[in-house]
Amino acid sequence: MLRLLRWLLLLLLLPPPGSPEPPGLAPLSPGAAPQAPDLLYADGLRAYSAGAWAPAVALLREALRSRAAVGRARLDCRARCAAEPGAALPALLPAVPAPDSGPAAARGAWEPLLLRAALRRAECLTQCGARRLGPGGAARFRVGSALRDAFRRREPYNYLQRAYYQLKKLDLAAAAAHTFFVANPTHLQMREDMAKYRRMSGVRPQSFRDLETPPYWAAYDTGLELLGRQEAGLALPWLEEALQESLAQVESCRAGCEGPEEQQREEEEEGTGRQGGLYEAIAVGNLSQAVENVLSVLLFYPEDEAARKALDQYRAQLGEPRPGLRPREDIQRFVLRSLGEKRQLYYAVEHLGASFKDPDPWTPAAFIPEALREKLREDQEKRPWDHEPPEPKPLTHWKDVLLMEGVTLTQDARQLNGSERAVLDGLLTPAECGVLLQLAKDAAEAGARSGYRGRRSPHTPHERFEGLTVLKAAQLARAGTVGSQGAQLLLEVSERVRTLTQAYFSPDRPLHLSFTHLVCRSAIEGEQAQRMDLSHPVHADNCVLDPDTGECWREPPAYTYRDYSGLLYLNDDFQGGDLFFTEPNALTVTAQVRPRCGRLVAFSSGVENPHGVWAVTRGRRCALALWHTWAPEHREQEWTEAKELLQEPEKEEGEEMPGRDPAPEPPSRRLQRVQDKAGKAPRVREEL
Repeated sequence: MLRLLRWLLLLLLLPPPGSPEPPGLAPLSPGAAPQAPDLLYADGLRAYSAGAWAPAVALLREALRSRAAVGRARLDCRARCAAEPGAALPALLPAVPAPDSGPAAARGAWEPLLLRAALRRAECLTQCGARRLGPGGAARFRVGSALRDAFRRREPYNYLQRAYYQLKKLDLAAAAAHTFFVANPTHLQMREDMAKYRRMSGVRPQSFRDLETPPYWAAYDTGLELLGRQEAGLALPWLEEALQESLAQVESCRAGCEGPEEQQREEEEEGTGRQGGLYEAIAVGNLSQAVENVLSVLLFYPEDEAARKALDQYRAQLGEPRPGLRPREDIQRFVLRSLGEKRQLYYAVEHLGASFKDPDPWTPAAFIPEALREKLREDQEKRPWDHEPPEPKPLTHWKDVLLMEGVTLTQDARQLNGSERAVLDGLLTPAECGVLLQLAKDAAEAGARSGYRGRRSPHTPHERFEGLTVLKAAQLARAGTVGSQGAQLLLEVSERVRTLTQAYFSPDRPLHLSFTHLVCRSAIEGEQAQRMDLSHPVHADNCVLDPDTGECWREPPAYTYRDYSGLLYLNDDFQGGDLFFTEPNALTVTAQVRPRCGRLVAFSSGVENPHGVWAVTRGRRCALALWHTWAPEHREQEWTEAKELLQEPEKEEGEEMPGRDPAPEPPSRRLQRVQDKAGKAPRVREEL
């Protein structure tokens, strides 16, 4: 009953149909206590599932507002209590102990101050929380990690955009979709939704706004844009505003870090690149300020060679000593306070068993306890697979079989976050890539489309798709249309890939080539603006993938006999076009691979490896696509025919060549619709 009354109240608060809603999310009424965000969110999802779009919007908006209000109350209390007399934590040791007193005496002088301040601040926070949030304070609004992650991923905006769409409020739907997409740029369904919104006449370009972007990011982007146009004078106030707001945000973040440890375990990795460019850009046209800014950078990175050279250059341009020039005061305060807090944190790690991962590479080694330095150094040297590929690992059980020089395993299944996946480099030399690229170009100019008509791709209207089979290549070589070297290399390379795939994945069971296809995808000029579709949608190679259930049916029209797939890339001089793997839901990207000459991506063809291709937005992407099978009856007969044709002596003049067209099935036959067993809407089966 109480929940029903809450729904009715929220319905009364909704604007009448057709009335404009304010952009973004309005704050709570002054003095109004926030409600529990988790209960509001749960009720909003129930309303959404029931198709009650208006109540769903009201509840989800209220959940976002209440969560923000609780966060603001916590931050205000922590900032206020930090300024309370007697609640300021000691930043540094009060005095240097006598040489004979030892480190224990230093700790003894510091620990009582820390304990007294911590207890006073805890009491202040309890009282402030009760005043701002009611009895129980912030503890009453504590939520689980799953819900925190949902809000961090901005999932409420995903539901909001769909509910707004059902209510015919396209402007708000586009804004909610854009807000979700900013935090989830690899979410494939949202990419499609965004593309649809852009095509709708009722959606304006300014509708695509991020409802949660901090204003200082917009100021920073504006300043950099002006700086790029050589308008330094106009850029200066924007960059200064971005800096000041960033420092204020750090204060807010610092206050937000004071709470139960489980609330702080938000697995977000932020970049930690140096900010020298920002500080130097602020001081354009003011050498004294430039010196101050470079000195500020050196507070973080005292050994930074670029900053030291800039400092020498600015001092030389000033022409006279300026002893009064020092780092910026706001940056000095930030560094000193940060170092004081790090001393406290490392003390807690060393003596109280707390955990702390220092995000800053500029922390001086003297602040880190000696027992922790080696471990921290090892952690900082680690890199995720997509930032720095690991060293190639020799695998004798397949490399000895293959006996190929220069082939290295770049990423295995673990590093690709999946099973039966691998990336190997060195299968082709740059010269061999050039020969196969020329073969593809010559064949396309001769009109060899391998069954695909016109300039369009069977997967997207924004790209041109060209394909060449091994038999068609052999026929064109015999006719003198393409070079025989390229056709012969195509056969040799496909066998090279088959041998390697078998040695790596199936050493005890022979694999056979079932289909070989040299394919190129070219971006069509003038059709790439605001493009959101994929070059190839997510699919599995031997079953029909149903993203809604995560199932994959091994039945026609899928090529159920395909057991392993391989993509051997020929070039990387194009934009976009990376291969990516997903979960069976076809939405969650688990790994992605950038093409390059001689790189092979090999994987099993089933539901464990759904994959797609990001849009090719500039240039021409070429690769050799190969599928392998354990079933000898599905062996590629055209490969054998092509080999025999290339080995035949040149035909006598007047003798006719066989006129068989070895093209694969045309899209109209190949992309058949499959009826869902459960009666769902039919889906289209697609081939890479």
